Amino acid sequence: MTTVPPSLFGRRLLLRAGQRADAAALHRIRCQPSVSEWWGVAHSKEHEIAAELRGESDEVLFVIEVDGEVAGSIQYSEENEPDYRQAGMDIYLAEAFQGRGLGAEAIAVLAGYLIDERGHHRLTIDPAVDNAGAIRCYVRVGFRRVGVMRCCERAPDGSWRDALLLDLLADELIRSPVQSAGQSR
Repeated sequence: MTTVPPSLFGRRLLLRAGQRADAAALHRIRCQPSVSEWWGVAHSKEHEIAAELRGESDEVLFVIEVDGEVAGSIQYSEENEPDYRQAGMDIYLAEAFQGRGLGAEAIAVLAGYLIDERGHHRLTIDPAVDNAGAIRCYVRVGFRRVGVMRCCERAPDGSWRDALLLDLLADELIRSPVQSAGQSR
């Protein structure tokens, strides 16, 4: 089942459904060294990104737009079993948009939507343990360290690397003054 995400607005960014033309831009971003280090170029084929944008995966993908420019992507997957109701998230930003607080803003906007609109009580994210910048970003939004998942993901060089599991409960989300329920305009 294809889920078309709503448009969600942050103070400086827009999270929106992807379009066919976005696949090329996202592919270029995934090939940038500071992105491919964590996402791997092998997993960045343009036709696969286009399929993700069409909703042909278990994840719901948003394009992150800043000042009209494609800045990256953020996605979520859901566990909708009533006894669990939780979601996992993942994000990447182009090098030109890193280090400006935009990742934390995008995470907070999507987290607010998943909690307020989708009814999730717990969110998770699992960066590589060596991805210190991403971990700082997630902690800034309110995520807490749960533990290390050993040999959890394949690195671009083919080796296995550990990931840090972080989670956030609904009442732990650090919201900005402009962020609230009903973020879509």
